[in-house]
Amino acid sequence: MTIIKSEFSLALNQVATERGISVDDVLSSIELAIVAAYKKEYPEKIEEIKATVNKDTGGTKIFENDKDITPPGFGRIAAQTAKQVILQKIREAEKKTVAAHYQSQVGTVVKGRIIRYDSYSASVDIGKAEAILPKEEQMNNYQYKVNDNLIVYLKEISNDKFDNPRIIVSHSHPKLIEELFKREVPEIANGSIEIKKVVREPGERTKIAVTSTQSGVDPVGACVGQKGVRVQTVIDELGGGEKIDIIQWNKDEKLFLIAALSPAKIISVEIDKTDKRAKVIVEEKEAPLAIGKGGINVNLASRLTEFEIDIVQIKPIPPENKVSEEKLKA
Repeated sequence: MTIIKSEFSLALNQVATERGISVDDVLSSIELAIVAAYKKEYPEKIEEIKATVNKDTGGTKIFENDKDITPPGFGRIAAQTAKQVILQKIREAEKKTVAAHYQSQVGTVVKGRIIRYDSYSASVDIGKAEAILPKEEQMNNYQYKVNDNLIVYLKEISNDKFDNPRIIVSHSHPKLIEELFKREVPEIANGSIEIKKVVREPGERTKIAVTSTQSGVDPVGACVGQKGVRVQTVIDELGGGEKIDIIQWNKDEKLFLIAALSPAKIISVEIDKTDKRAKVIVEEKEAPLAIGKGGINVNLASRLTEFEIDIVQIKPIPPENKVSEEKLKA
């Protein structure tokens, strides 16, 4: 009995060559699939069943305890099974090829379009492949819809339980912010500005600490851009609802804490370097700004500076008694 007669060997070797699939691997998969098809067709056969496929002719035989029991007319089932296995192997090889193409892009941003969405994940068309945007990588307050265009961070490529590659993208990763600023700010791309750290509450607020590696370059001004055009471009690419605070990094921990808590005006800062805690004094009217809605400002500042921050409110004090930033350095 022959599955695809003279074309079988040519087709098998062509697929193996073009797709980088082992001929023996394909044959082994075909044989296992044919055994399964035979048992489905003849469920009363419970003995040890084995199938062999001739890789030159496609000839297939079914054996039971080394006895040829190939039934008449089984060729059509065997042929269809072989075709399905080969097509499946082609699809698997294509997925791996595409995954290898995107492997070099892990850690960068890519453009995508949502093609499916449910309450757990979104499927995103990123060009040559379909990526997965899991629930934990989404913005909590973002309304995802089919056909939405997104800028996403290509987080990783992993294998599922069937060993198929899965491209995972993120809309909430802090690295997405960093990569977007690299695209918009030439001074970051050429190394004259360094991003020290990014902390984020996705969809709500981000704080990014930057510093200059070259004299004469204003890191905050360069990131904001003329009339705010650069930072606004990043905000728009995130959907327009996320506020971004660009902070001047400072090796002086007190000054860095003051900058991190902007736009609140700080009276004084006391730090405990051993316990990594900071006591920050503000006037009552400045406390809401320092803390932020739901504590978001102080929490992000804490993550940015790596200090636990305690906000202490006091009554307004005369201007002459306020401590300047220069005195805070003392």
